[in-house]
Amino acid sequence: MQKKFLHVGCGYQTKKGLKGFDSEGWSEIRFDIDEKVKPDIVGTLTNMGAVQSGYVDAIYSSHNLEHLFWHEVVPALKEFNRVLKDEGLVVLTCPDLQSVCEAVAKDELLEPLYVSPAGPISALDILYGHRGFIENGNHYMAHNTGFTRQVLDELFAQAGFTFRVVLHRPDTYALWAFAFKQPRTQQQVSEIVSVFMR
Repeated sequence: MQKKFLHVGCGYQTKKGLKGFDSEGWSEIRFDIDEKVKPDIVGTLTNMGAVQSGYVDAIYSSHNLEHLFWHEVVPALKEFNRVLKDEGLVVLTCPDLQSVCEAVAKDELLEPLYVSPAGPISALDILYGHRGFIENGNHYMAHNTGFTRQVLDELFAQAGFTFRVVLHRPDTYALWAFAFKQPRTQQQVSEIVSVFMR
């Protein structure tokens, strides 16, 4: 029996090549604000009313949380908590402002920090949103807030997640958060992290 994961802010991406979720054991439900990407469900992070409570085994969210305003972040994470089964998990990645600000402090605001499928990414892109996408009219890509490891952990706690692990991935200036509604052992968490960050 397949487990269901909610692919939040999926854009055009599907589970193909999505580490941890790209196996036959996972069924993908694509969720996005943008109807043009043809998601299974159209909705916002702060109102996931089209998804019933306790419906999915996991949530995957890559680079979405920073598009919200600060006051919307905890309500969005509470929605994650609501639609997730009790034994489920959230896998979330977003920019790490601490490492980005270190690059800015070295006067590397416009220097390419790494190369993504969309091309070179600078500190300015990480702070405010990918300039190319925004310039071409995709205003959903603008960033409205940001996080450090400690702050992101605290926000997940405020949203009711009892166990959280937030890691820094230096090669992409990103944070990776793994959040659970129920306690997990360190061994269980290590195994989960190794699957999604392989």
